[in-house]
Amino acid sequence: MSVRLAELLTGLSRLGDLGFGLQAGESLRSSALAIELGRSLDLPDEDVRAAMYTGLLFHVGCVGYAHETARVFGNEFVVNMAAEQSDLADPRDVAATIVPAVTRGRSPLRRVQLAVTSLTRGKRFGAAYDTASCEVGRDAARRLGLPDGVQHSIYHSAEWWNGGGSPAGLAGEAIPVAARLAMLTGIAVLFDTIGGVEAAVDAVRRRGGGMVDPQLAEHFTGRAAALLGKVNATDPRDLVLEAEPGPVVSVPEWRLVDIAGVFGDLADLKTPYTHGHSREVAALARAAGQRLNLGPDEVADLEVAGLLHDVGRVAVSTTIWEKPDRLSAHEWEQVRLHAYHSERILSGSDRLAPLARLVGTHHERCDGSGYHRGCASTELTMAARVLAAADAYQAMTQQRAHRPALAPEQAEQWLRDDAAGGRLDADAVAAVLAAAGHMTAAVRRELPAGLTTREVEVLRLVAGGCSNKRIAERLAISRRTAEFHVQRIYTKIGTSSRATAAMFAMEHDLLDGQDR
Repeated sequence: MSVRLAELLTGLSRLGDLGFGLQAGESLRSSALAIELGRSLDLPDEDVRAAMYTGLLFHVGCVGYAHETARVFGNEFVVNMAAEQSDLADPRDVAATIVPAVTRGRSPLRRVQLAVTSLTRGKRFGAAYDTASCEVGRDAARRLGLPDGVQHSIYHSAEWWNGGGSPAGLAGEAIPVAARLAMLTGIAVLFDTIGGVEAAVDAVRRRGGGMVDPQLAEHFTGRAAALLGKVNATDPRDLVLEAEPGPVVSVPEWRLVDIAGVFGDLADLKTPYTHGHSREVAALARAAGQRLNLGPDEVADLEVAGLLHDVGRVAVSTTIWEKPDRLSAHEWEQVRLHAYHSERILSGSDRLAPLARLVGTHHERCDGSGYHRGCASTELTMAARVLAAADAYQAMTQQRAHRPALAPEQAEQWLRDDAAGGRLDADAVAAVLAAAGHMTAAVRRELPAGLTTREVEVLRLVAGGCSNKRIAERLAISRRTAEFHVQRIYTKIGTSSRATAAMFAMEHDLLDGQDR
């Protein structure tokens, strides 16, 4: 059996939307518009296919710089949306859109600081953001098994026609046409949502020759009403699936775990505190399900659900996940909604929809005290009870912004107390604890990419957000030596950003004992 990759991505692309601050489904609309625009230009199927997938995955890499954005500016969604609505090639427009957005509601001193940062460091910061985002997006496309042309297009999706974009500063027709299409359709769909066809036409026209290919802009603006009308009049999901150029990309059913692993890693990339969380939850849940003699299909579903249970985490600002103090009532409500967002992301795919309810229950408790529905015990399947126990155990043993990691023995006692109090299922807890006590890391005969043991130690710290100075302090080496190690690692694994280094570490299970 096989499943269409595009069918999975019609739902999972919502991770990119919500992680950027957009409405769920914007990337799907952009992808549909890219197909229609490409067809109207009589582009080859290969380019239309690349534009379709670039549109779907345009924003999945944005989580790669969420930590840095929140640290510098605060709520990353505010910054992202201001930048998305700005003509970044026009300094006056940047000053008129981004500066007011990032300074709104701040103290007078903080407003001045953020305004200065935006005006003096904004371009450099934006280049670093786009580089990380594009690298992460390309890496995700590689792991999804998409063709080289799609990977290349995603990597160059933030390039500008005038050469002022990132990550490579390509200009004009040196930029893949699929990337140019996705840049245009993303802008058009956003402004169509904000102000209709006229707003979309104006936004694309003003960016022609700067951010956007001027010939594509002229072609689009002359047909905008018809193109957007078709996308808006039908379900964009149906449009994408019906119009995908053949042969369609399909993956064997057994690769569903790999696909889920990509998006689980993307969700965990949101903050260094959660790197590797979903993989460990999935492994615990699978092992516990086997101990409870669940059927093979149910165990397989548990593993996929474990990998995807926290994809909705991206819809909550990093400033909340990384807040060291007590959350406000509003912030806590945002946290409670992440399980709902996970459920909604999966519901967008026919293949994943049957797992949506299971994913959405990972914070439910048998006594009705959980969230987001407050389910009673009779509403929770054994798989849901196992997933809840596995998530609770792994989260307790992983450091968070507001607390250190608990020792395994402490986490065990917490789970046993919750089982005794009727909050967690006793059988599920016993199975998870048994799995945790017997699961050991696989012996690696060879480290990936030719990394040395010392370089893996450095990679863990890089992934955790440590600066070169901090790495030197933690490993008792000179800063120059730390810098040398970091550059060697980046060269070996083919990246230039912390985000992609973290994705590499998660993909290859190198985060055991990760520190910050």
